[in-house]
Order: sequence, then structure tokens, then C-alpha cells
Amino acid sequence: MNQEDGRRRVIIEGVAPEIDGGRFPIKRILGDKVRVEADIFADGHDVLRAVLKYRHADDIAWAQETMEFIGNDRWAGVFLVPKVGIYLYELEGWIDAFSTWGRDLEKKLKAGLEVGIELSAGLEMVQAALAGAKAQQAQELQEVVNTLTAAKKSSDWTKLARALTPRIADVIDAHSQRQHVATYSRALRVRVDPVRAEFGAWFEMFPRSAAAQPGRHGTLKDCEGWLPRIAAMGFDVLYLPPVHPIGRTFRKGKNNSANPGPEDPGSPWAIGAKEGGHKTIHPQLGTLKDFRQLVTRARELKIEVALDIAFQCSPDHPYVHEHPDWFRKRPDGSIQYAENPPKKYQDIYPLDFQSEDWPELWRELKSIFEFWIDQGVRIFRVDNPHTKPFAFWEWCLEELKKSEPNLIFLAEAFTRPKVMAYLAKLGFTQSYNYFPWRNTKHELVSYLTELTQTEVREFFRPNLWPNTPDILTQFLQYGGRPAFMARLVLAATLGASYGIYGLPFILGEHQPRQTGSEEYLDSEKYEIRHWSLEGAPGLVDLVTKLNGIRRENPALQRNLNLQFHPVDNEQLIAYSKRAEDLEDIILTVVNLDPKHTQRGWVTLPLADWDLEPHATYQLHELITEARFLWSGERNYIELDPQFVPAHILRVRRHVRTEQDFDYFL
Repeated sequence: MNQEDGRRRVIIEGVAPEIDGGRFPIKRILGDKVRVEADIFADGHDVLRAVLKYRHADDIAWAQETMEFIGNDRWAGVFLVPKVGIYLYELEGWIDAFSTWGRDLEKKLKAGLEVGIELSAGLEMVQAALAGAKAQQAQELQEVVNTLTAAKKSSDWTKLARALTPRIADVIDAHSQRQHVATYSRALRVRVDPVRAEFGAWFEMFPRSAAAQPGRHGTLKDCEGWLPRIAAMGFDVLYLPPVHPIGRTFRKGKNNSANPGPEDPGSPWAIGAKEGGHKTIHPQLGTLKDFRQLVTRARELKIEVALDIAFQCSPDHPYVHEHPDWFRKRPDGSIQYAENPPKKYQDIYPLDFQSEDWPELWRELKSIFEFWIDQGVRIFRVDNPHTKPFAFWEWCLEELKKSEPNLIFLAEAFTRPKVMAYLAKLGFTQSYNYFPWRNTKHELVSYLTELTQTEVREFFRPNLWPNTPDILTQFLQYGGRPAFMARLVLAATLGASYGIYGLPFILGEHQPRQTGSEEYLDSEKYEIRHWSLEGAPGLVDLVTKLNGIRRENPALQRNLNLQFHPVDNEQLIAYSKRAEDLEDIILTVVNLDPKHTQRGWVTLPLADWDLEPHATYQLHELITEARFLWSGERNYIELDPQFVPAHILRVRRHVRTEQDFDYFL
């Protein structure tokens, strides 16, 4: 029998946040407050105390914050995370003997009972704390000793209240040896990432299509030439598909044809040729020096370059010849190519993570990340991580972040929900998700509520993309320009991170390869395209406006503050985000019908916004710069999709002067 365990009376359970019993860390970004709650209780009726202890993994000493009782045996504490990396946190609870004594003493005094013996017990506790106190606190405790001693001698209880204050209880607790402290059964972890892990706007671009002249293979220098325009539109991340040499064996032609022409460039995801593999730049794109220059110039414009990492090989990849045991063999001895029946990808060989030489394979794949980190890359989009072992990702990502904690990994795993969630738990910073296919109000509300208001929010950070080179949804195919505008506004305001497959989206590319397909006709995955923004009726102005709105409004830079609001029209969706201090409240209303004007009444939570039920308040429409005065919680809204199918409204809670009304006169 453990004698100490037998004297620990405090129970700590129901800790939140806690992912899978502490198996995985929760996620926060730099500068966040981490709020931790727990059920903390004991037998009997003694007064309890609890603290939340925390430290960065690089530190030795623990800091602590006092936990507050919030009701029904529930306690809460908060700590700040001012450094990236891993933080540890744990909880402790114990019986507060002095506060219990003070509470019981007060009851006896109110009942008119003799309390001489109780005063002796209290004196012992105060004197024990006094022995270890210094300066001001020692003086405070000495005054308590004097008060209790005088009261005991004179039996005058009237001045005892000064010895029973919460301040004195705190001082005594701080200088007393805590007895029989209960500690939560395991230390928990927080993964703290840079701010861009949650907030950012991504722009995807194929460098080979970046040339100013039609018919020419683009280069990294051409891509660099696009940077000022991408920066002017307000994007934070430039995402590049694989930039490596492309295999020639079984190369795919236009529209994924199995019969390529001599000039067809092939798919960038068929990685590897005689020129090199995953640590080599495609010769027609340029050199490693050009790549480093692109990264440097982008950073000068406050853009980070994100690089696609796809762990697969073309039949011409050096790995195929140097490490044939890293690939699966078919019965005839040939290497197994990728398949997703009825589709065949003869130009791609998957790696065999269960090969006999798996440790060396793992180390080599990790070194690919390390190579590009050395070239300045800090953000990676990882292709199909759900087809590689979970154990590999947990090991690889953890090892990489030990030396470079600012890394960001976006998981491109359009797969089953539990698999997507598990990859996020294992260490992927952000995740693609089902947003492209959530089109109705019910679908959007249900899905975004799951991502932002359930336990999922503690580890899964969505990056919302209305399109990708692989995804041209039916909504975009048939909805016209209003559909592109609506999905853009939804992505940019529902999510703190969003991205677009850049120029095709801005220019409204919407033709599928065939009816019922989500593949683009003349897809950039298989051929070089030429894009120009000159004179095109694209979405440059709206994209630029939206990214500016996002940067100017902290409410739109987080995921966890999303709240949906009732609208009496299923084609209208309304939601808000707000800053913690309520100084920035953004209300967004979107028309989900790309063909027709929709009207309705939206009901707002004025009490949550610290407004009276019949208050008048101003709304500043941030896309058009219009102003509205609304009154009360229920107001009318009308949206024409041919104009702009959305309102993004900054709520001004206090309208005080005549000038505030000038817009309406």
C-alpha cells in the first residue's frame, strides 16, 4: 500500500483540452492564451486550491497560474505561450487548510460559539507560514498573529475578520508546505506554431506556366517576376507544385493522355529523371541559386514560398536504379506502378515503406525535407500523406521540428475523416478538408461547426480551398462568376487560412475535361499554360480587397471565434467572428444561390456583443464601403449575386456623435 496515495484526497479528472488521454499535443499559435479546465474535488467539505503548472520544453523550471473555481466542481486556469515549440502543462490540487479553518471559524463566530481552541490551531498555521515569509508578506502575517493572539486573550472576536481575508489566505498558502498534493496523472503538451500556421492566404502557381510569352517554358525567374503582383493582391504564401525533373518513361500527355507528344512536359508529380530526383531543380526551371533567390525575394515582400513534397518516383528516378528494394515488385519482377482503379499511373512508382531497408528509406525521405529547409523553405505542402505510414510521419515531423520549430506542414489528404484527423494529431500543422464540396447552408454550418466548436479544433487546423488543380467542383463549373465570388468570400472569411489555385480561379477557369468530371479541361498538370491578367475581367480587385480586409481585422485571423446566426432563407448564410475584446466584430452574409437575388431577415446575438436588445448600431460594409444603420436583433438583408453575392460588415457597437450619422443623411 502506498501510504502517500492514501492521504491524497483530491481528485482531478475531466481535463480539457486533452487529446486521446494526452497521447497527442493540442495546438496553439505564438502568443496565445491556453485555457485549461478540469473537474477538481475531494471527499468532505474542505476548501480546495488548484494550480496550472506549465513550462516550455527547453526550460527546467515550472511556472504556475492559480486556477479559479467556475462552478459544479469545475476549475479553470490560463497561461500564455510566448515561444514556438512544445509546452508542457499539468495540474495540482490540495486541501487548503487555512481557508477551511477560516470558513469554519466564521460559522462558529456567527453561531456565538467559543473559538479559543480554533484560534490556537489558526495561530500555528500562520506562524508556520511566517517562518518562511519575507518583507511585506512577513509584516502582514505578523499582524495576523497579533490579531489572533489578542483575540484569544480577550475573547474579543470582533477584529478577527481582518485575519480571514482572501489575501491573507493566499499569502499563507504561498509560504506553507503543501500537504498531500494530488497531481494529474500525466503531463500534457501544447504544440505552439508561428502565427502563419493559423492565419494566411495561399496562392498556388506552376512556375513552368509563369512565362510572359506564350509557348515558352516558364522559369523560376519568371515566377519571381510574378511576386510583386501576388504581394499586391495580399497573399502570404506562394505554393509551388514539385519543381524537380520529370520522368520521360510513361510520361502523360495533355488531358492525362497516355500518348504524349514530343513537346509534352509531363506531370510534375512524376518526379525524377536522369538529371536527378527530389533534391534537384528541373533544368528548364533554373538552378538551385534561382530557387534560393526566389525564396529571398518573396520573403522581402512578406511572402513565404511553400514547396510541394510528394514521396513517389517516376520510373526514371535515381532511386529506382540505386535502391530497387524501396519499391514493390509484381510477380513478373517489374515494379508496381500507382493505381486507383480504373485509373492507372504508369508514370509514378509508390515507395514501399515496409521494405526490408525501411530505416534507410525513412532517413533518406527525411533528408529531402532537410535539403529544402537548407534552401530556405519553411512551409511544405505534402502530397497524399494518408498513403504513407502514420509512424513515419510522427517520427519525421517530430524530428524536423526539433531543430526547426517554425516549420509548417499542410496535409493534402482528401480521405476518410478519422484518417485526416489522425494525421493532424501526428504533427501536420494544417489540413485540406471537405470545404470544396460543402455548398448548402446546412452542409457549411454543420461542417465548420465541427471544425471550430468541437474537440477537433484543438488539433485540426483547416485550410479552405475552393479549388485546386485536382478539384473543379460542379458549383464552380455551372455557377458562373457569382459562384467564384461566393466561394472566395466563404473561404476567406470562414477560415483564418485559405488558398486558391491562383490564376485559374481569378480568371474563372471552369471547363471540365468531360461531363461529371472535376478535372480541368487542358489541365495545367499535364501541359504548360499561358496566363495574363491584362484586360481580363477577373477577380483581382475582389481578391485584393478581401485579403486587405483580413489583414486589417483581427477577428478574421482566428478559427475558434466563428458563430453562425439564423437567417429565414436557406440560400443565405450568416456568421460572425469577433476579437476577444469585442472591438472588432465582423459579420458576413453570403448568397449561396449564384443565379438569383435572395432576401431575408438575419437575427444577431446583441447580448453577446454587449448591445442592448433595441440598440441602434452602425455597420460598415467593407467590400463596397457602404454604411448601414441597424436596430435591434433582427434586420433585413438582400444580396444580388451578379453584383457582389456577400456583405462583409464591421459592427460598430457605439454610435455617439452626429458625424457617425453623416453617411445616412
